[in-house]
Amino acid sequence: MAVSVTGDVIRQRRKVLGYSQAQLARLLGSDQKTVSRWENDESEPAVSDLLRLSDVLDVSLNTLVGKTATGLDFSGDWWYSGQAFGDTGERIDTLELHIEQDGLWLQLFGARARPVSEGSYAWTGEMKLHDSEAFMGWYVAADGSVRSKGTLYLELHPHGQMMRGVWAGQSYVGSVVHGWCAVARERWITEALIRDMSSTEGHLAAWPTLNPS
Repeated sequence: MAVSVTGDVIRQRRKVLGYSQAQLARLLGSDQKTVSRWENDESEPAVSDLLRLSDVLDVSLNTLVGKTATGLDFSGDWWYSGQAFGDTGERIDTLELHIEQDGLWLQLFGARARPVSEGSYAWTGEMKLHDSEAFMGWYVAADGSVRSKGTLYLELHPHGQMMRGVWAGQSYVGSVVHGWCAVARERWITEALIRDMSSTEGHLAAWPTLNPS
C-alpha cells in the first residue's frame, strides 16, 4: 500500500467535509496526533482504521489505499453547468465540481453557484459508467434544510474530456423538474454544451466543434 496516497486522500477528504484533524480524530475514536501522522506519512493506518476512515470520510477503501482505475482518469476538479429555474425564470448555473473516482464509479462534490436564497446549493452525488458511453447516477443537496435531489444522465465524449446530458428531480421551483447539464475541465465548454443542447432540444447526432466565445 502506498502510504503517501492514503495520507493525501485522508487530508483532502477531511478538508472537503470541513473537519479539523481533532474533529476527525473524535469521529474515529482516535486522537489528533494519530491523524496528523497519517496525513504526514509518518505512520500507516491499520485495517480497522481504514474501515472507520472509509465510513467517516465517505470514501471507498480502493481510493484510500491508492488503487486507481484503468482507462480514463476523471479524478480532480471540473466545471459543471446546468439549466436552473428560479423566481426570475430560466438561467444557466455554473459551478466548481470535484470528482473522486473508484473504478467505474465517480463521487461528485458540487459547490454553490449562487446564494441558497436564489435557488442554488452545494450538493453531492454518485455516478457509474455504463458501456463506456454514459454515466448514470444521482445527486442530493448538501446544504442543511435544502431538500433538492434527483437523477443524472451524462453522455461521455469518446475522448473523455466532457459530458453532456440531463438532470431531473425535486427543485426550488417544483417537485418534478428537469434540465440540461454538462461537465468539462473548462468552464466555457460546459456553458457552450448547454446552449448547444438547448438549441437542438437534445437531438444531437454528433459532438459539436466548440470555440471560446
